[in-house]
Amino acid sequence: MLIRFYIDNILSFGKGREFDMLPSPRYTRLAHHKYKINDFNVLKLSSIYGANGSGKSNLIQGLARLREIVINGEIPSNLNSEKFKLSKNNEGKSQILATEFFKNNKAFYYGIEIENDIVRTEELYESGLGKSEDVLLFERKTDEDGKVKTKFFSEFENDNESKTLKSVIEKTLSKPGKPLFKLISELDNDFLKKIKIPFDWFAKDLIILMPSSKPVALAENIDINNTFKEFVNDTMCTFDTGIKKIQTETRTLKEFFGEDKANIDKLTKILNENPSQRVVLQSNKGEEVVAVNENDKLLIKRLVLMHLNDNNKFVEFYLNEESDGTNRLLDYLPAFQDIINENKVYIIDEVERSIHPLLIKELIDKYSKDENTKGQLIFSTHESNLLDQDILRQDEIWFMEKDPNGCSDMYPLSEFKEHHTKSIKKGYLNGRYGAIPFIGNLKDLNWNKYGTTR
Repeated sequence: MLIRFYIDNILSFGKGREFDMLPSPRYTRLAHHKYKINDFNVLKLSSIYGANGSGKSNLIQGLARLREIVINGEIPSNLNSEKFKLSKNNEGKSQILATEFFKNNKAFYYGIEIENDIVRTEELYESGLGKSEDVLLFERKTDEDGKVKTKFFSEFENDNESKTLKSVIEKTLSKPGKPLFKLISELDNDFLKKIKIPFDWFAKDLIILMPSSKPVALAENIDINNTFKEFVNDTMCTFDTGIKKIQTETRTLKEFFGEDKANIDKLTKILNENPSQRVVLQSNKGEEVVAVNENDKLLIKRLVLMHLNDNNKFVEFYLNEESDGTNRLLDYLPAFQDIINENKVYIIDEVERSIHPLLIKELIDKYSKDENTKGQLIFSTHESNLLDQDILRQDEIWFMEKDPNGCSDMYPLSEFKEHHTKSIKKGYLNGRYGAIPFIGNLKDLNWNKYGTTR
């Protein structure tokens, strides 16, 4: 579960800003939106509103950068170029990303400070959540000469074998421009096994969906997982898309590719060398399919969506024949199954993209009203129909806007202390909370004076 995220000097965040999933103590509506973990509460849902260019996507991209840094064990090559560009002071300022989260009912804090592609500070703690002292798991610092120094928890530091390993980490394994979190989590040391737990949160529990994101091997997952197949069918058939049934079509490589020997040979080599690998590719019609090795049979799996014709007979459609909205709904189904049943965190940028306003509202409303969910959903949106106090708590609605210096700033609706009967949608569209576009003098623009250049 995500508790909070901090970002500084990355993209439009010229100043340090923090987003959190902490419930306001005075707010009691939608009480089931609070997950209680060891006497500490976090929210299950959050929305981020703001004008185009306010920084909503940049916030999500910042968290995606942190996840990428952790699970790849590398600093992205373009991170230094993503410093805030509207202030000269930020050119020499370090970049900071940090987050606090729950994994296996324990709270952790991980933060990293990067200066011109050098990891100056990196630290991982078991968080005391402000109620008790934080417990150090590891800390690394890189000095001006590029020398890395580390510090670990006391059991590791006091063990003779581990002391030797620490020396190897500092002198051989560590690099000034690389984080240590992934490397340490993979070392064969009994004391360091506890560091694998927070690493797995980044690798397995934190999922970020940008507008172009697609679920991996959806066709195969529907084919091999009957529970998921039932979930997909039952959910999609409730939407007014014309789909009556979803199933998987399976073909051999020869049946799918015909005489395309180059593709057949390439996939045969990949799947025979690594039988557990799933290869996701696009068909010549722009449709995503998956190649698998199933019991030594090399197969292509694709989704088939069944509609009824005027004779009440099933007609097959492939994904490329469906609307963008239908495809986007299918993209979301693995996410919603996960946050209903697992302690996972899904963060979605532009949740309403290509989907009818009433449909996305019903989808979010169902998740909101469900008292048995286990995961978190955080999304950015322009969809004002979701500004409904029967769906979202005031502390689950965040606004984002640029300050006079062009820095992104954010704040929750709960700071305004509105009555629960007030129309948040109307207030937002009227500019009561900020975070809306400033159109300027568009009505006075005489655009007829600009002749065509084509």
